[in-house]
Amino acid sequence: MATRFDSTQMTENRFTDIFNVTVPDLERLVAAALSRGGDYSDLYFEYSSYGELLLRDGAVTSGGFHVDYGVGIRVLKGEKTGYAYSESTAMKDMLAAAQTAAIIAGSCTAKEVPPVRVSRPASPDFYGMKESWNNVPASRFLPFLKDLENRIYSKDQRVVKVLARLSYSESEIMMFNSYGELTCDSRPMGNVSVSVIMNENGNTENKSVSRSFRMGAEMISGELADELASEAVSGMDERFRAGRPEGGIMPVVMGAGASGILLHEAMGHAFEADFNRKGQSVFSDRMGQKICNESISIVDDGTLYGNRGSCNFDDEGIPGQKTYMVRNGILASYLHDRISAKWFGTSPTGNGRRESFRFNPIPRMRSTYMENGPEDPKDIIASVQKGIYVDEFSNGQVKIGEGDFTFYVKSGFLIENGRLGDPIKDINIIGNGPKALSDIIAVGNDLKIDNGIWTCGKGQSAPVTCGIPTVLVRSLTVGGSAGE
Repeated sequence: MATRFDSTQMTENRFTDIFNVTVPDLERLVAAALSRGGDYSDLYFEYSSYGELLLRDGAVTSGGFHVDYGVGIRVLKGEKTGYAYSESTAMKDMLAAAQTAAIIAGSCTAKEVPPVRVSRPASPDFYGMKESWNNVPASRFLPFLKDLENRIYSKDQRVVKVLARLSYSESEIMMFNSYGELTCDSRPMGNVSVSVIMNENGNTENKSVSRSFRMGAEMISGELADELASEAVSGMDERFRAGRPEGGIMPVVMGAGASGILLHEAMGHAFEADFNRKGQSVFSDRMGQKICNESISIVDDGTLYGNRGSCNFDDEGIPGQKTYMVRNGILASYLHDRISAKWFGTSPTGNGRRESFRFNPIPRMRSTYMENGPEDPKDIIASVQKGIYVDEFSNGQVKIGEGDFTFYVKSGFLIENGRLGDPIKDINIIGNGPKALSDIIAVGNDLKIDNGIWTCGKGQSAPVTCGIPTVLVRSLTVGGSAGE
């Protein structure tokens, strides 16, 4: 007689084995966390392994591997949050953390907590791992790094130095809460970055490129090496002859792809619900209002397959989903965790994220991008008599609440009489995110998601991606050779 296996139960058992707990243990921990009168509690278990290799001066000179393990316990009581974590999953240590979280939350009235009915939400599948990083010896990656270096040197004789880094991780996450929801997630991540230094007639230029995906070791290939090598040396002819333009207020065309970092930093943070709940965002009282051109729709997406910012579940156990922050120019939604969703009387959007089990979840972006508009990118450039085109950003500073920003532009072009002119570099773009959003007057049909190693900081780090089609901003301040 054939035996039927429950794959969901098998997955759950694997996770409870990793953390040496049982479902009754989870129920006991939640009850302990709420025993002082808390309204809600959740548990976040994490087992993460990290590996890294660095190639410098023609050889892999360093590497490392480490593991992070523990559980974070949160208690909510009214507007108060208590959070504690333990690097041990021994029951006595976890119970101590649960009691600490309850005390921090201000809970003091003892109460009996009724048992919860355990549910197991179905897991989406937004990333796959054909080959576990942990099952591949590090020695197998050494030829890839050397091949990447060789391809770069072979593509441009001006290359004088290559620095290449491979890092990878696997995280096993198990979450349980006082609603009885038990969710499990295996999260892979692979990152490859390369920095190139080039010299021409005594002048030095550098460029960095990267790729990051929620994939296993199968992402390491000759095709990836060639893609990175080609990108690392592309545009360097223009970079060597580029200059700083005259500064001033002018139209700016933002190229598809990496320009999305400005969308993320200067605009996206203002849609995060914690800033709006506290009245710190300029969009706090503008839900349902028109805030930009009707050709603009802005998405925060956790469902792009294999994307660095995607998540089957967020770090509160909410399934990954696609959220329209702006739809056809109308502010449609904030980015919610469970706390803000309850405060606004809406559903969580799957944006409760944290750096690790040591951190409390807060509203964070995932993959943030603007959808395609109706315009041909060539027509957008042709519509500008005098301005600049930018396509590669570096460091930036943003005041999240107000949206005031300064971004450093590594490369671009002058636009003169509707055509790309001389290359430019090393300039600042200064403006206000919400105003820049309202000043976008043309949106291209060439959306590109940039799959680089983007990491967002908001008191804690989180992997993200960004993207944008070619867009025209009516006016921004450009800091150049004069009028800075």
